[in-house]
Amino acid sequence: MNVNPVLIGVAGGSGSGKTTVSRAILDHVGRDCIAYVQHDAYYCDRSHLPMAERARINYDHPDSLETDLLVAHLRALRDGALVETPLYDFAHHVRRKETRRVESRAVILVEGILIFTDRALRELFDIKIFVDTDADVRFIRRLQRDLTERGRTVESVVAQYQETVRPMHLEFVEPSKRYADVIIPEGGHNLIAIEMVVARISAMVGK
Repeated sequence: MNVNPVLIGVAGGSGSGKTTVSRAILDHVGRDCIAYVQHDAYYCDRSHLPMAERARINYDHPDSLETDLLVAHLRALRDGALVETPLYDFAHHVRRKETRRVESRAVILVEGILIFTDRALRELFDIKIFVDTDADVRFIRRLQRDLTERGRTVESVVAQYQETVRPMHLEFVEPSKRYADVIIPEGGHNLIAIEMVVARISAMVGK
C-alpha cells in the first residue's frame, strides 16, 4: 500500500448521491486499495433508552454521532493499523454488538452528511468532495430509502424531514460546502465530474 494513504471525504445532504459517488470511486479506483468508512455507522449507542425515546432523537445533529471515535479510527488507518468500526441498526436506532474490521489501504474513503462540520475530522482529508443535489430530489430519494431499507412509514419520514432533516441541513450541511475542494452537482449522474475525481485519485495513488 501507499506509505501515506490518501484520505478522501464525500459529504452532501441526505439523499444527495454520496453513496453513488463513493461506489463509483470504489469501482473505478479499485476496491482492493480502498478502505471505505461511513460516518453514520458511528451514531451514538442509545440502547439504554426506550424505543419511543430513541425515535425522537435528532439524528441529523452533529452531537448524535461519535465523531471523536471516527477521528481516532482514521488516524489509526492513516498510520497503517486496522480498526474495528461500529455497525448501526437503523430500524431500532441502536449500535449492533458486531463490528466491522477495516484494514488500512492506499485510499481511505469516508462518507457522511456531517463530515465537514467537525474541524478535527475535516482537517484529516486530502480531498474534500461535496455532492450537491436539489432538495426535492434529495427528499424523494430519502423517502424511498427509508421505506425500503429502514422499515419506516411515510408519515415518520415526512415528520423527520420537516422537524430535523431540513433544519439541520440548512444549519450544518449546506454551510459545510464552503470547505469542499470539489463540488459535484447532481451526484452520481454527473459522470464527467466523477471521471475527473477518479483520475485525480488514481494519479495520487500511482495507478
